[in-house]
Amino acid sequence: MLHDLSTFQIGLVALLFVWSGFIRSGLGFGGAALGLPLLLLINDEPLLWLPIIGLHLLFFSTLTLRTRLHNVDWGFLRRSSPYVVPAAVVGVLGLIKLPTLWLLLFIYSVTLFYSVLWLMNWTIHSHRAWVDKLLLVLGGYITGTSLSGAPVMIAVFMRNVALPQLRNTLFVLWFILVTIKMATFIVFDVPLHMAAALILLPVAAIGHFLGLKTHDYILKNHSVFTRWIGAGLMVVSVMGLWKIL
Repeated sequence: MLHDLSTFQIGLVALLFVWSGFIRSGLGFGGAALGLPLLLLINDEPLLWLPIIGLHLLFFSTLTLRTRLHNVDWGFLRRSSPYVVPAAVVGVLGLIKLPTLWLLLFIYSVTLFYSVLWLMNWTIHSHRAWVDKLLLVLGGYITGTSLSGAPVMIAVFMRNVALPQLRNTLFVLWFILVTIKMATFIVFDVPLHMAAALILLPVAAIGHFLGLKTHDYILKNHSVFTRWIGAGLMVVSVMGLWKIL
């Protein structure tokens, strides 16, 4: 699929996969949420990019977790999975069946919502059990549709998972959800773009290892970091909505 892009566009795609890998390992979530809207400005087919992002996430989550499975909150994963996993399956089916225009509107609208939260330094708070369940279901559905549901679920996970275990626990969750998504793609004969994923793997690895190195620094400066990201995402989401409308 890279053959259909110009040299300039390929360079942009490479930089965006560095960015996506950096966010994924630096924050522990958000690689797709912060990378997919930008990639859709280059090519507006979600099913072009999501299999590649999914394959990268499976690879890097395995790489990250190979020595960290002992530091995962398996108990909370078991309690949250009945809400997250079925909603994610419904989201994946929607991704395959819904018109591309609807998907783009959904993705850019969710991105705009995130950008406002981060720019204003607002956080989603969850203090009741039914709100926790609602956020898990909503986050699971968004993840199934666009792999960008992490910011919705993070409020629940941060309140229930110890900070040293948070990133590893989220990586296990992403591995489970992406495995479901990729299996669904295979069942419905959606092209996985394996060759493009392999070509882009080294540049994504650059971002991944940069994120690992700066993870602690990002957490200490989280509000400043996310505020700048929010401003950028707002511009991107408005551009995307303007383009399709």
